[in-house]
Amino acid sequence: MYETILSPVNYGGLELKNRIIFAPTTFGLSEDEYFEKIRKIAAGGCAMIIIGDVPVGKSQFEKSLFDKKGFAYYQKLAEIVHGYNCRLCAQLHQSDSNMLAMLKYVPGVLTKKISMAELRTLLNAEVAPYITKMPQRKIHKIIDGFGKAAELAVKAGFDMVQVHGDRMCGSFSSTVFNHRTDEYGGSAENRARFAVEAVKAIRNRLPELPIDYKLAVRQENPHYGNAGVVEEELGIFVPMLVDAGVTSFHVTLANHSSLEDTIPPANHPYFKEQGCFLKFCDEVRKYTDKPVTGVGGLTQPDFVEEQLASGRITCAAMSRQLLADPEWPNKVAAGQVKDIHRCVRCNKRCLGGLQQHQGTHCIYEGK
Repeated sequence: MYETILSPVNYGGLELKNRIIFAPTTFGLSEDEYFEKIRKIAAGGCAMIIIGDVPVGKSQFEKSLFDKKGFAYYQKLAEIVHGYNCRLCAQLHQSDSNMLAMLKYVPGVLTKKISMAELRTLLNAEVAPYITKMPQRKIHKIIDGFGKAAELAVKAGFDMVQVHGDRMCGSFSSTVFNHRTDEYGGSAENRARFAVEAVKAIRNRLPELPIDYKLAVRQENPHYGNAGVVEEELGIFVPMLVDAGVTSFHVTLANHSSLEDTIPPANHPYFKEQGCFLKFCDEVRKYTDKPVTGVGGLTQPDFVEEQLASGRITCAAMSRQLLADPEWPNKVAAGQVKDIHRCVRCNKRCLGGLQQHQGTHCIYEGK
């Protein structure tokens, strides 16, 4: 009944055992808790897990491949995931947050005069001047970091890398944030340059490595998302990224607006339907025959099977649904669909838990 979901696929040069991918997710958990979460998701039968926000340089805030402790951490993740015949992908990213600007808000956050929602708005306001004024020497250093990080990721045991097309790549792509007048700003081709060169930095070092690209799409009428690529410019960005070396696309809504837009609840004013971001995949499909992964409130096996079987998407990415029930793929394979804990997109303990500094959890935990 779910032949396409359960069928293997060549995903941009990487063989996957089925079509279900765990989307990159921020957890905010202790190391042991995080490893156990990842273990359960891998054991639940998905084909690949994407580890979010792997920095392309040394970092004081995130686990980095560039130091011994961070490298060992990612090696452990690879060991856990591969133990369940599951693939592992590193989402390589560079933050577009201005850390110096962030420091001035720290006292307000510590005294709770600034909420996390207010901090997000304040930091978003700092992105445009940060991107626009960045010296080219720093740009080139960061771009080179993508290549070095990919090499380290492979050594740590990752099977694939994903270039995070939101964050700095997305901000360079966006006219909302990128007001540069040099070759990294202005035309769509120039605004694509940072992302294209980041992909090339990986491809030049690793000619055979599958490279996924998280393609963040900004929507207008109504406006959602500020970073990323506006729909009308996908015809420029997508072919340039493919020529640079991208072997597959993970398509979603651009960030830098409300978190409830990119992680929409069931009562979202615009993205309340299942498969809410798949229309962006339809647009990307016009410009490439590379594999495309869709995401956005995917929960029901019948719906997911239909999208995959029609060729609308190559793979289905889930985060909240696999948090609600890591066994979703195994239960589908075993014909136990009625036993699946369905994500109701309430955002109470996943996004809500993260925002309240309690970690990413689910209302089904402990039941």
